[in-house]
Amino acid sequence: MVFAIKIIDRYAGNLICNFISLFNKKKPAAGIKTDKILVIQLWGIGETILTLPAIKALRKKFPDAEINVLATPRNKDVFYKNGDISQVIEVRLNPASILGFIIKNIKKYDLAVDMEEYLNISAIISFFAGRKTVGYSHNSRARLYSNKIRYNDKQHASQTFLDLVMPLGIDYGFDRLPKLNFSKNDRNFVEVFLKENGVRRGDFVVCAAPGAAESAKARMWPYDRYAELCDEIIAKYNAKIVFAGTLDENELIASIQDKMENKGKAINAAGKMTLNQLFCLIGKCNLFIGNDAGPMHIAAAQGVKTLGLFGPNLPVRFGPYGKGNIGLYKGYNCEFSPCINVHRGQVPDCVYQKNSNEYQKCMKNISVDDVLKEVEKMV
Repeated sequence: MVFAIKIIDRYAGNLICNFISLFNKKKPAAGIKTDKILVIQLWGIGETILTLPAIKALRKKFPDAEINVLATPRNKDVFYKNGDISQVIEVRLNPASILGFIIKNIKKYDLAVDMEEYLNISAIISFFAGRKTVGYSHNSRARLYSNKIRYNDKQHASQTFLDLVMPLGIDYGFDRLPKLNFSKNDRNFVEVFLKENGVRRGDFVVCAAPGAAESAKARMWPYDRYAELCDEIIAKYNAKIVFAGTLDENELIASIQDKMENKGKAINAAGKMTLNQLFCLIGKCNLFIGNDAGPMHIAAAQGVKTLGLFGPNLPVRFGPYGKGNIGLYKGYNCEFSPCINVHRGQVPDCVYQKNSNEYQKCMKNISVDDVLKEVEKMV
């Protein structure tokens, strides 16, 4: 489904952008009226979290403005009870839902800020919804914007999202990500879950997230190494391990537990919580270890010491943001790393065949000892 959406967006969306651009007479957005602002972010959990500093900067600059966010069922809970946002509007990535939103919101906003790095559909939505529009300067979608900002892939993505609002005269610095919110019921659920699984107050709890979104599974560190790593951490720090993941990752985590000697101190939480409950769960941990994926950014946002494992992508772009967090990268052994370039639409599973010895060579280059050395620095 995800692959199909991206293919349709790439080809049909590209044609639509080129056609619509013939009628684009939007001028640069500096000095415009900003009573109503629409921020568009439709895709990954991790990237959505990294847009929050830019949204906070918008709120600081325009404290009285109506700032709405357009999101999908996939990522909308990242914005739950966010005080910088007036309203979260949900749209589904299908023609009927998108067209319905466009028809109801033609030129409704003074400004539309498209925070998608590559999707064409977000540019099309922004074109119709905003009197002025801001987005990145690459690809044909850029023809639909009033202001076009260069995507800087030599810096952290949170700063690159912040670059989008700079034309509005915003000067905003930050040293940590805004925290993610959850309800009192979410907190109660998590506390009961941990208690029922033998986690007590004062325990040293490590959250491990061995999965990754379906778009690039090659980001996953070999699961047998997670088993060895967790056994070592349990033995050395008398830790409890909580495995986080989606329902689809339940089997993967069960396989890791089967390989562990200390499986009695490991809890499988995959698929057992909503996204907001996961925010709470991860926030209660002392340390997080995981792949370059959404849970890693959740941990960083919740102020948990975070260690991210990288190979197909670079920590300088998508590492766990915040002081003391570490993005462990050893992908220099692969001539194609980084093969993931989100802003170019390049998100391959791996450039090597799955049945080859070279498959995931960048991630396989990270040893258990490499990770343990970083853990020792953080504990």
